[in-house]
Amino acid sequence: MELQTNTVAMNQKDFSRLSRFIHAEYGIMIPPVKKILLESRLQKRLRELKIKTFKDYCDYLFSPNGKSSELTHFINQITTNKTDFFREPNHFEFLTQEALPNLLKNDRSASSNLTVWSAGCSSGEEPYTLAIVLSEYKSRNQNLKFNFSILATDISHEVLLKAKQAVYKQSTVEPIPLMLKKKYLLKSKDKNNGVVKIIPELRQKVQLGKLNFMDKDYGIKKPVNVIFCRNVLIYFDRPTQETILTRLCRCLKKGGYFFQGHSESINGMDLPLKSVSPTVYQKI
Repeated sequence: MELQTNTVAMNQKDFSRLSRFIHAEYGIMIPPVKKILLESRLQKRLRELKIKTFKDYCDYLFSPNGKSSELTHFINQITTNKTDFFREPNHFEFLTQEALPNLLKNDRSASSNLTVWSAGCSSGEEPYTLAIVLSEYKSRNQNLKFNFSILATDISHEVLLKAKQAVYKQSTVEPIPLMLKKKYLLKSKDKNNGVVKIIPELRQKVQLGKLNFMDKDYGIKKPVNVIFCRNVLIYFDRPTQETILTRLCRCLKKGGYFFQGHSESINGMDLPLKSVSPTVYQKI
C-alpha cells in the first residue's frame, strides 16, 4: 500500500501569497476565515506532487515550470462549482414568457441566431438547461422559425471537460421533468451504470470555452442577446464585481437580458441595466 506524503499546515505567509495571487489573477476573494478551506483543497495537490510544505508548493506554482504545468490544477482546486439543472426555475419561466417573445418581436437578427451566454457554466447543467428550454420553446412556436446557440464559459478546465462529456448521474438530472428526460437524455446501455448523457442534437447547440473574468477582453466578437451569470460574482469584492459586470454589459446587445443569482445585487452600480423582474435586467 502506498503511503500518503505528510504535509505541513499552511502558515499565514503562505496563505497571504496564495490569496493575493488568486485575487490579482482571478479576482476571487479568499478572506482569512477561509484559510483552512484553501489548505484542505490544496492538500490533494501537495500529496500528488509529493511536496511536503506549502512554501515549496508556492515556490513551484510561481516558477515558470509551475505556471505552465500546475496552474490549471490549481484553478480546478480553488474554484467552487455548485450548480444544478433548472436551478432558480423562475428565471427560465421569465425567459420563455417575457424575454424570448420580446427579443424575437423587436430584434430581427435574434430570429436568425439568438445567442445566450452561460458565463460561469461549471459542469454544464445551466447551458444544457438553457438548450432544453430553448428547444422546447422553438417546438411550441414553430411559426417563429428561429435558430439559437449557447456560449458556455468557465475558468476551470476540469468542469469544462465534464460539460463537454455531458454525462450525468441519475441523481443530478432529478430536477428535469420526466417528459424532458425522455426527450433529451440517453440512458446508458449498462442499466447498473446509473448515468445518462445529453443527446447529440442538444450538445451541438452548446459551444464551450475557457474564460477568466479578469481578462480585459472577453473575446466576444458579436454581442449576445441574453447573459446568465448567476451565483458567480459572490466570490468577488464589490469593485471587481462592477468591473466584471461592466465588461459583461459590453457583450450584451441593447435590449438584451441579464440574469444574476438571487444572492447577488447590482444596486448602486453604474451599469446600463434596468430591473425588469427580481434579479433580471434589460440593457438600456
